[in-house]
Amino acid sequence: MQDLQTIEIETGDQPTAAVIWLHGLGASGHDFEPVVPELGLPTDARVRFIFPHAPELPVTINGGMTMPAWYDIKAMDIDRVVDTEQLRASAEAVGKLVKQEIERGVAARNIIIAGFSQGGAVAYELGLSYPERLGGILALSTYFATADSVRRSDANADIPISVYHGTFDPIVPEALGVRSVETLKGMGYDPSYQTFPMEHSVCLEEVVDIGRFIRRHVT
Repeated sequence: MQDLQTIEIETGDQPTAAVIWLHGLGASGHDFEPVVPELGLPTDARVRFIFPHAPELPVTINGGMTMPAWYDIKAMDIDRVVDTEQLRASAEAVGKLVKQEIERGVAARNIIIAGFSQGGAVAYELGLSYPERLGGILALSTYFATADSVRRSDANADIPISVYHGTFDPIVPEALGVRSVETLKGMGYDPSYQTFPMEHSVCLEEVVDIGRFIRRHVT
């Protein structure tokens, strides 16, 4: 996979922390740009927000139409039939962005991987397998697509994980969020889980809590 194109927003000079935030199917890196001012970060926080654009891929469930996607979804049943090879390739590509941040002087422990829907599935894969300790995983309205195949890293055995889901989500049912949390707990992780009365989206209360997570773990 080619290197990902990104959008960057810095909340201060010479950032000491980074959040790499992955959008959902058919969207772009612009989707979560407006969230940054709503996070309630301290005025002296020096965080670099990186919003990558997914590659253009044919998506089976959308009639083979080409669109921004982190991987192909082949069936929309409750278990989600996905192209795990493409998902891992996307995780590798995002991993290059993590490496780039480390090379720019941001410690791995100060890098959070966030993802919405498809992006969240990639965040799980990358965050749990990355060989250096990361700052945390934010999983938004998503599912753990590679629970059976992820090669977990000892370095991230106790990585902070916060999972959010809408109770009225018609695209990724809340049952998938619950299953992800139960699976993570069975693997020895300690994820937090919060729901909100919304559909397949984010809400201000959730964004504020995400800001708290960022402050707690990297700023």
